[in-house]
Amino acid sequence: MIALSGLHKSFGANRVLRGVDLTVPKGESMVVIGGSGTGKSVLLKCILGLVKPDAGTIRIDGQDAASLDRDAFLARFGMLFQGGALFDSLSVWQNVAFRLLRGPGKRPKAEAREIAIEKLRRVGLKPEVADLYPAELSGGMQKRVGLARAIAAEPEIIFFDEPTTGLDPIMAGVINELIREIVVEMGATAMTITHDMTSVRAIADDVAMLHDGVIQWTGPVKDMDAAPDPYLQQFIHGRAEGPIESVR
Repeated sequence: MIALSGLHKSFGANRVLRGVDLTVPKGESMVVIGGSGTGKSVLLKCILGLVKPDAGTIRIDGQDAASLDRDAFLARFGMLFQGGALFDSLSVWQNVAFRLLRGPGKRPKAEAREIAIEKLRRVGLKPEVADLYPAELSGGMQKRVGLARAIAAEPEIIFFDEPTTGLDPIMAGVINELIREIVVEMGATAMTITHDMTSVRAIADDVAMLHDGVIQWTGPVKDMDAAPDPYLQQFIHGRAEGPIESVR
């Protein structure tokens, strides 16, 4: 579903991506791991077209992303943002139905609200939450609303940006379970960026480690622990000593 080949991106002298090659099979859940500042978010932004790569190709379902109609291209994606990124001035249901109320395929308001309430129910929130505002919700509830928004338009591809950041371990586990269940139910292709190894083990089919601008290791999550790559082993076990230099 997603094929990246020779992807490069620099910001001035800072070479963030140095030739990323990565394939995400249709209907699979790919989790990209790596330390802070390794370019995971830049990689997502390149795929979405928010950042233009300096070189390389991005193909979505076999088609060059650069040649696709922008609205049609973005309509295939859903996104759960790291901080929730809910609109403070909109009610919960309006946040969930944001895409449904705008642009191509716009739905009538009553229908959009009905879909939003159904998606809220799917992530474990009751209908009465629909008319509240984000400031009235806990962090875990806001994350669920963000997840409901990500799936509201039935996207083919869903991106999850650090989905459990800022959540306590129990709520993080709930969100991980929801993500896994929903991706399987929808048959969607998922791409997650995280450094939370609990999330990796809960939601990944495949894992790719981004380090020094390239994919250092990639493979099925079941092969991760036994993989001989020293960079991967240092990262997944959180060791201070190893080939990845830590800032002291």
